[in-house]
Amino acid sequence: MAASIELTREYGYVVLVLVAYSFLNLWMGLQVGKARRKYKVFYPTMYAVESENKDAKLFNCVQVRAPAHPKIIPPPPPLTLGSIESLWRRWREQRGHQNSLEVMPLLFAMLLLGGLRHPAAAAGLGALYTVARLFYFTGYATGVPRNRMRIGVRLSVVAGVGLIGCTASFGISLIVRETP
Repeated sequence: MAASIELTREYGYVVLVLVAYSFLNLWMGLQVGKARRKYKVFYPTMYAVESENKDAKLFNCVQVRAPAHPKIIPPPPPLTLGSIESLWRRWREQRGHQNSLEVMPLLFAMLLLGGLRHPAAAAGLGALYTVARLFYFTGYATGVPRNRMRIGVRLSVVAGVGLIGCTASFGISLIVRETP
């Protein structure tokens, strides 16, 4: 049986959160682009090769997920030279941006679907998730991978679980609704 869904005024907030997250990803991409130019890792190369680029290990480090146990890949030694600190920051930005792109389809699906039944809650949770990704990105870019955990990951999990709940509620409502 066909169903019609009315988009409420509040659903506009869901759409605006999608736009905000898209702008955040654009900004992160620009930061990575700067790092590519600075450290000469040009497209279509996604991973630099150490035999071809002395900074490959630094740039690529963020391409690999950080281990659950931070002692496996220790944080960098204290750096004092501005150029080395900047290098460390840029390759962390690459990984932070890539991870945000990896989760974007799931976020968008949950926002769009969960927002159909709970537009205000989904928009609020989506906004929280977007802010959390900013903390994740900037925390990762410090050069200490576990810094993304302080605020970014924690808020992302809270917002993500909330969005899953909104989406599940929408799905259940479709199944159990009364038919005429």
